[in-house]
Amino acid sequence: MKYILIIDDDMHIGNMLEETLVRNGYGVFRAYSGTEALLLLSNTKPDLVLLDLMLPGLCGEEVLPRIKGIPVIVVSAKVDIDNKVDVLLGGAADYVTKPFDTKELLARIAVQLRNASSLPDAPVLSFEDITLNVDTHRAAVNGQEVRLTRTEYAILKLLMQNPTQVITKSVLLERIGEETPDCTESSLKMHISNLRKKLRQPSGRDYIEAVWGIGFKLRSE
Repeated sequence: MKYILIIDDDMHIGNMLEETLVRNGYGVFRAYSGTEALLLLSNTKPDLVLLDLMLPGLCGEEVLPRIKGIPVIVVSAKVDIDNKVDVLLGGAADYVTKPFDTKELLARIAVQLRNASSLPDAPVLSFEDITLNVDTHRAAVNGQEVRLTRTEYAILKLLMQNPTQVITKSVLLERIGEETPDCTESSLKMHISNLRKKLRQPSGRDYIEAVWGIGFKLRSE
């Protein structure tokens, strides 16, 4: 399942968007201000963001450059061409003017998700002393190979692809389920524990941090 974050303070539009997206098989996160959106994005990483520009607190133009590695479709009542050009040059993947046709918006969402999924993974991911080759599935800490199970590899890969993000348990299970079906909510803690022990052996460091009640993230020294 793909997850979409709706950042819009208009309750009516937000509810309509959420209902439409859920009906079409998407998971939905909601934020009603720029500040709330950035807080949410610090704890999880959706697959796409729908961003209104006229928000309380931080406006959409201020939020946009702080969204990294996620396609953003601006959905705004601002129709001035200069606004559109500035936002697109500022990093937005697309711009949809309110009021909009839901079928068109769904098509634009599908295009952006398809484009994002077609981007090749980096052959080698790195985080401080850890390297992970996504072609060979080989991990190393300080140059010393660490043998991982399929589930441990999937967990580490997701964490290393999002090194500054807290990955919630539900998102973790959803994402790694595409690569390994044997990880369940009841067994996730065991897989994380085993992975932490294996990464700790070469250097004595604990690279994975549990964020109480939320999920897990990589820990910087």
